[in-house]
Amino acid sequence: MTVPDIRTPWFRGVRAPAAKIRLVCFPHAGGAAGTFHNWATLTPPEVEVLSVQYPGRQDRLSEPCATTMDELADAITAALLDEPADDLPLALFGHSMGSSVAYEVARRLEEVPGRTLTRLFVSGRTRPRLAQELAPRSAPTDDDILNHVRRLDPQGAALYEHPALRTVIMPSLRADFGLLAAYRPTRLHRLGVPVTACGGDGDPACPVEDLAAWSDVTTEGLDVRVFEGNHFYLNPRKEELVGFITAQLL
Repeated sequence: MTVPDIRTPWFRGVRAPAAKIRLVCFPHAGGAAGTFHNWATLTPPEVEVLSVQYPGRQDRLSEPCATTMDELADAITAALLDEPADDLPLALFGHSMGSSVAYEVARRLEEVPGRTLTRLFVSGRTRPRLAQELAPRSAPTDDDILNHVRRLDPQGAALYEHPALRTVIMPSLRADFGLLAAYRPTRLHRLGVPVTACGGDGDPACPVEDLAAWSDVTTEGLDVRVFEGNHFYLNPRKEELVGFITAQLL
């Protein structure tokens, strides 16, 4: 029997008929669902993996990018609630910008009766900064963005040196960095589920000690797990990371 793919405007994945939990994965700024394209091959049948596809990239290239965190989180939450009417509990994993998006979706899901959220996994980013902690910033210039990307991912940044690719990729990256620059919640919502914060021991954007700040967004405790690597440790450490996540879920 062929297992159908999950392919909606917002999600990519493979349906897992034996699933007991659904893991929803949120990519980094400028990233896409393909970041997690083979995670399902590393998880047991009890875990169904959904990858979020933000608008303005890959097969959603013709759609406008989200301009605010509320716009993006509201749309993803609504799309999740439109998923098959089953009682599968949800867990969320976000990397970098995806951590903030996943947190915002998590707090929205907690307000929905009948949908069970079990855990939030965040990666490569500290918790959201409040308006009173850090004022909104001006959107960074393209040079600012590219210098930041080169610092975090020297190999991946080589794509931006190709004019044709840069024209295609830059708009979503520019939009995501602008969204993050303006994102300043007025208060922190404390989730009623555990939070697990992951990071690379050599991440220049999110030092290991910054992961502890996620304790401010949960009433159920924070676990911190550090992996060897830089900001994009999750690529070379994928099997180790997915195994760790799976152990936390089952």
